[in-house]
Amino acid sequence: MADAVTRNKSSVAGPLTGTKLILAAILIGMGNFLVVLDTTIANVSIPHIAGSLGVSVTQATWVITSYAVAEAITVPLSGWLARRFGGQRVFISAYLAFAVLSLLCGLSGTLGMLIAGRVLLGLAGGMIIPLSQTLLLRIFPPEKAAVATIIWAMTTTVAPIAGPILGGTLSDNVGWEWIFFINVPIAAAGGLGLLYLFRGQIETVIKGHIDMVGLALLVIWVGALQIMLDEGRNHDWFAATEIQILAVIAAIGFAAFLIWELTEKHPIINLRIFRHRGFVASAMTYPVAFGAFFATVVLIPLWLQQNMGYTATWAGYAIAFNGIFAVLTSPIIGKAAEKIDPRLIVSIGLMGLGLISVYRMGFTPDMTFLQMAWPMLMTGPFLMMFFIPMTGICMASVDREEQADAAGISNFMRTLGGAFAASLVQTGWTSAARQNQTELVGAMTQGQATIDGMMADGMSHERATAMLSGMVEGQSVMLATLNMFAAIAMCFALGAVLIWFAPKPKGPIDMSGGH
Repeated sequence: MADAVTRNKSSVAGPLTGTKLILAAILIGMGNFLVVLDTTIANVSIPHIAGSLGVSVTQATWVITSYAVAEAITVPLSGWLARRFGGQRVFISAYLAFAVLSLLCGLSGTLGMLIAGRVLLGLAGGMIIPLSQTLLLRIFPPEKAAVATIIWAMTTTVAPIAGPILGGTLSDNVGWEWIFFINVPIAAAGGLGLLYLFRGQIETVIKGHIDMVGLALLVIWVGALQIMLDEGRNHDWFAATEIQILAVIAAIGFAAFLIWELTEKHPIINLRIFRHRGFVASAMTYPVAFGAFFATVVLIPLWLQQNMGYTATWAGYAIAFNGIFAVLTSPIIGKAAEKIDPRLIVSIGLMGLGLISVYRMGFTPDMTFLQMAWPMLMTGPFLMMFFIPMTGICMASVDREEQADAAGISNFMRTLGGAFAASLVQTGWTSAARQNQTELVGAMTQGQATIDGMMADGMSHERATAMLSGMVEGQSVMLATLNMFAAIAMCFALGAVLIWFAPKPKGPIDMSGGH
């Protein structure tokens, strides 16, 4: 079927400028911020949700899983949706839907209703993430494309840091429902504001074949893979039959999806953009490096809460220091990316993040809050050195008409990298702690003598044994945490090498591919 290209030219408006441009950029960036925020804001609220709805903590974790699965499915679809219905139209619709669905999540009285709301919320959010990137590049003139990239990078990196802070504070002081209610006025105002600002703007839409088979295969393999990643650590991974079945479904579904999409005349996801070496290199660096960063965001709050006696709120405060220098240094890094080889900036940023992880390998159980927080403060600039040029390399590596597809697929890779990292770091942390505890117990030749000494000081046998066991367990968890920091450092180092497989840009990178 031949595609028919149509344009909506009613009351055509010119490009946004001045105050309207700034306001539109803020509203688009805020949409991306809200969606990414919701990937982590519920993490520290799970105990509150479980207690309120009368379910177990394990059951309540589906609030996180359901959102991640739905979001992962729709992120790579954004390119096709933008071509079929128009990027602005899809973004605004998803923005307004995010407000309505957040309200429904907050009003949920049962776990089933909450999970259903989170699935729908993830479907809407998955469209917002990549389209926010393409719309920011589209509304800014080519010479200011770096500004668009900085806005998107800042909202993407600061949001997962802010999530645990807001989630912990709201759940501890107001109620878990408010982690959803806070989205409602912001998303509603953002969607309505963009609807006003974009009125009369020209949009090109392509009406043609709908790849239903490709869509079905995408839902099957992404859904199976995401559920496997999220539930694997709760079921001893491949020792459980259900995890094995999910792995087989994901593998077969992925293979079938690749074959179908590469041979389909009108694929729902344009995999042909992988012919660009720069896109392949950046798309591979993205999940490795972002996964390492996200693993840190997951690991440190868990360690602080479970083993250092921090509340959810204070654990969030420790993570929050990431965002301070990130905001302050973003404009400088954006300018540098226009003049210096962006691969060098990315590589230096990732090596800096890796060195911070190496420094964390010296953490001890008696360290203070400030000792924990200052490495977080130094993380910000290095994080921006990764995100800002990486976004430019990725988007500038493809043809202009392929930018929406590139945004969708690269963000899908980033989402998948974060999902892998969150699951693997928790599994590795638990396994390392168990192994370290076994080795420490085996190395304790004076264990009984220590217990006898405690009893001689008037302590009961049970209390002495419990105290010694607690000390051993605490040390084993501390060592496991250091092991994970070492693995994270190696991932950052790998990312710093992978980016050099991208060809050297010819002059300043062109981040205005959406124009």
